[in-house]
Order: sequence, then C-alpha cells, then structure tokens
Amino acid sequence: MAAKIGRSVSEFNNELKLRGFNVWQLESDSNATKIYSRKDFYKICLTTGKSIIHYADRSFEAEGTVLFFGNPHVPYSWETLSTTYVGYTCLFSEDFLRLSERSESLQQSPFFKIGGTSILKITESQRLFLNTIFQKMMEEQQTDYTYKDDLIRNYIHLIIHEALKLQPSENFEQQKNALSRITSVFLELLERQFPVENSDRPLSLRTAQDYANSLAIHANYLNRAVKETTGRSTTTHITERIAREAKALLQHTDWNVAEIAYSLGFEYPTYFNNFFKKITGMNPTTFREALV
Repeated sequence: MAAKIGRSVSEFNNELKLRGFNVWQLESDSNATKIYSRKDFYKICLTTGKSIIHYADRSFEAEGTVLFFGNPHVPYSWETLSTTYVGYTCLFSEDFLRLSERSESLQQSPFFKIGGTSILKITESQRLFLNTIFQKMMEEQQTDYTYKDDLIRNYIHLIIHEALKLQPSENFEQQKNALSRITSVFLELLERQFPVENSDRPLSLRTAQDYANSLAIHANYLNRAVKETTGRSTTTHITERIAREAKALLQHTDWNVAEIAYSLGFEYPTYFNNFFKKITGMNPTTFREALV
C-alpha cells in the first residue's frame, strides 16, 4: 500500500475515524483488508489479480478485475492467490455519506445488503473508467477544497450507479461444509461487536435471533450449525463473550455500572447486575472493588 508507507496503523485508523473516509491504491498488498476496524466502515474495492473472497456463507473465486462491496455488518475475508495484485480501496462510514431521509440505508442497497450482490466482474474499459474515479478521489482527499467531502460523496455515488448497470457475478459457491462456514461467520460477526468503545452505542446484536436475522438464515439452522460445530449453543457463545467484555469494561474504564449495562445492550442496570452475578457469582460493583 504505497499510499501509507511510513505511517503507522494507529495513525491511519485515527485519521479514518476522524474523517469517516479514506481511499488508497493497492500495490501487491494482500493484507489491506486487515488494518482497520471493519465494524464501522463500508468498503468498495476495485482489484485486479487472482483471489478467493469469502462473504457471509459464500465464496467467490476471482480472476481478473472485480468490484467488491463490503458491509461492516457482514463478515468477509480475502485470500490473495496471485503475486501481482493491484487496484484501489475506499472506506467510508454511513455518516460520511450522509444519506437523505428519502434515501435507502446502505444496508438495504443491492450491493451492501445481506444476500445481495457484493462482487461484480469488470471489463477492461470499465476498469479504466473506475480507475479514473478512484484516482480523482485520491487526489481530492489531499486538497484543501472546502467542499471536497461533497465531491468525494458524489464519486462514491457514481461508482454505485455504474455498478447498478452491471450484471452480478454468478461464480459464488456455497461452502462444502455449510454448517462449519455458518459457524465461522457467526463467530466473526460476534467478535466484530467488540471491543465496546463508546458507552452511548449499545450492542446491536444481543440474541441468537438477532444474529440469524443479520445472516438471513433461520435461527434454528444457526443454532444447529453452531452446536454441531463447537459443541456449545449460540446463546452460550453470546453470553460468554458479553461477560468477558463486561469484565474488561469494569477493569479498564471509569464508566459507571449503568453506562456499562447500556453499552452491552441491557435495558436496565438491574438486568445487567443479575446477568453478571449469575455468570461470576458477584455483582459488578463487588467485582470492580476486588480489582483494586
């Protein structure tokens, strides 16, 4: 990633969070998908090379140029197979795009929604045109132009509209071991909610049904997959992960118990107290005092 030589991952993430947007050029960088907090940002990639993209419970083997749309609420991973892998990536938050009230949520768009078309095959002429848009975004983010964010938003919308004209790729394959893949997706989606960094933003997924809805599958199917693969229920995994986060927040933050309860999705502190005591044998306040 030539655009970030000499910059630390921390500096990149701080800048990304502050601005809500970043775009850069890929140059034989297979680790580009792993350096930022994916739970906050949507992603559009234009890449040329050979790779396997795992998206939710499906996989796509890509050779040539593809346009990829990543949703922070849908687990995905990228395996680069070729030695030469080039293109562009842009990340943006939904707040940055500032959709009007009449616009649909990004999560409901045909590219970002679960079950939608996340990968498109791109011809050479389309690649050259899209390259130009990404290059313009890269140039614009370096300027002092007062309205550059508005201009960049227009470029993102232009990419989306160009994609709407294209046909979706049909080379998706269901994983041979569907139950194992669903379990892997669930566990990654669970982990993506952590760490909790803001007491004003509670967990959006709290129950097995929430995760099933997010993955567009039946809750019974999710439960069966997780149970057969790990030997433990979906609810057990969720409960244990929330309990670990509760302990970390009690130990490493100065948030009061009510703030921690809210951040973890509990409607009332009493519910959190009961939950925590059932798991640890002591209430949150006693646990925190014992750490001193």
